[in-house]
Amino acid sequence: MKFNTKVIHGGQHHDPSTGAVMPPVYQTSTFVQTSPGKPLADYEYSRASNPTRTALEDALASIENGTRGLAFSSGLAATDCVLRSFKAGDEIIAMDDLYGGTYRMFSRVYKDSGIKFHFVDMTNIEKLKSLINENTKLIWVETPTNPLMKLADIQDIAKITQEKKILLAVDNTFATPYLQKPLDLGADIVMHSATKYLGGHSDVIAGALIVKDAELGEQLHFQQFATGATLGPMDSFLVLRGIKTLALRVQRHCENGEKVVEYLSNHPKIKTVYYPGLKNHPFHEIAKKQMKAFGGMVSFDFKSGKKEDSIAFLEKLKVFTLAESLGGVESLANHPALMTHASIPADKRAEVGITDDLVRLSVGIEDAEDLIADLEQALA
Repeated sequence: MKFNTKVIHGGQHHDPSTGAVMPPVYQTSTFVQTSPGKPLADYEYSRASNPTRTALEDALASIENGTRGLAFSSGLAATDCVLRSFKAGDEIIAMDDLYGGTYRMFSRVYKDSGIKFHFVDMTNIEKLKSLINENTKLIWVETPTNPLMKLADIQDIAKITQEKKILLAVDNTFATPYLQKPLDLGADIVMHSATKYLGGHSDVIAGALIVKDAELGEQLHFQQFATGATLGPMDSFLVLRGIKTLALRVQRHCENGEKVVEYLSNHPKIKTVYYPGLKNHPFHEIAKKQMKAFGGMVSFDFKSGKKEDSIAFLEKLKVFTLAESLGGVESLANHPALMTHASIPADKRAEVGITDDLVRLSVGIEDAEDLIADLEQALA
């Protein structure tokens, strides 16, 4: 199947008991057994598996070309499940420009675990190589990054991890499987905050892991089952419904994103626009190589460099909504330093380039003319 067909039919089956076209919401915690240890079907308890969640997980595996999909209660729960695979003495190398919640988990929640984390600019392959040693067990890549839209070459990094027998995990939230397929490029694990583009309607919190190796998938499923961060049936239904329109939505996000970028790039008050589709973006060629298009996420800063200018702009927006998160049908605006990345210490933010005047936009699927008019009045 091609992608537009996969998002609707991939891994999906009509409900065997009723013929329902959409999988029902199996709002149940437990399932009947005909004899002790002999369930009527393949389900015993919904923490282990639930038919609605299974339908979503099969769809996730299909659209990312993986062997196993797992649905979690949040993107951070999915990330945490991966980290539970490691022990004291192991080392993990991660992108230096990360979602704030990921950085907080790595640097604070796991700070006393004995796992050593390195944060590095993965656009510098030689620097990445220099950190690898016999204790390195995982490389965690976010590409494009949040919020500076830096890109890492997944294929080049995968060559290193395969040679060294290190796991490679890619946070594919910004790109979505419509634009980028990390498993096809050599990654072992794909993570999504399914809250974002996969759900697509700002009405659910969810996470996902998709893996290439079935044995690794079974290991991660055990960790998920044993620790309990599973996605409920109603939320699974909502994400599955969102996936069915993913291709159409992301295509429109990309189209609108390019128009917004063109407007911002020519505005006298804007200093730098961060968007991988721009020819002057330092990693534009990598984006062209591994992405189908360039997405709907845009960041920019002001020539004045003043935090006050970014706050005034955000407060005047009318069509864009000032809120955290991204990837919904509505356009959102965010101040990373004060909102999504506030958990990162100020010196670390400055080190990677997250300035106090940086604004991040999640460009939605409204009419582009209305979005640009809103930006224009807010920048006036």
